[in-house]
Amino acid sequence: MVRTKLKEDELKFLRDFVKKGQKRARELTRARILLLSNQEKGDTEIAQILDVGRNTVWRTKKRYCEEGLQSALTEKPRSGQPKKYTKRHEAEIIALACTKSPDGRKRWALVLLTEELKKKEGFETINRESVRLILKKRNLNHG
Repeated sequence: MVRTKLKEDELKFLRDFVKKGQKRARELTRARILLLSNQEKGDTEIAQILDVGRNTVWRTKKRYCEEGLQSALTEKPRSGQPKKYTKRHEAEIIALACTKSPDGRKRWALVLLTEELKKKEGFETINRESVRLILKKRNLNHG
């Protein structure tokens, strides 16, 4: 069990933190975990009071002990899924979308763009949604 004993200034900060202003729910939960832990409540008891898992309590207390108060309250950045298409790929998609549409078509549709891109190297697995998101990011709407 990780022991946490808050300093007086940290205690005042946390009390103000949960009472004033708008905060994210997870940040408030972490602050309450630290406040309850300071009252020498056990991990299981804190988890029941706040309706969170015991691991959440344990991890919050551990981060406080190892990295300090701010780190315990805030969320660490997540890596997320790596980008599948580079800037060069995006430029190619945009360039194709800006060309003259195929004969018999008024403009490029997302399905047509996707089919045309799948014929090119590096785009074999591209889907309509990926094309849509890339065009949307550049404020280009082609169907």
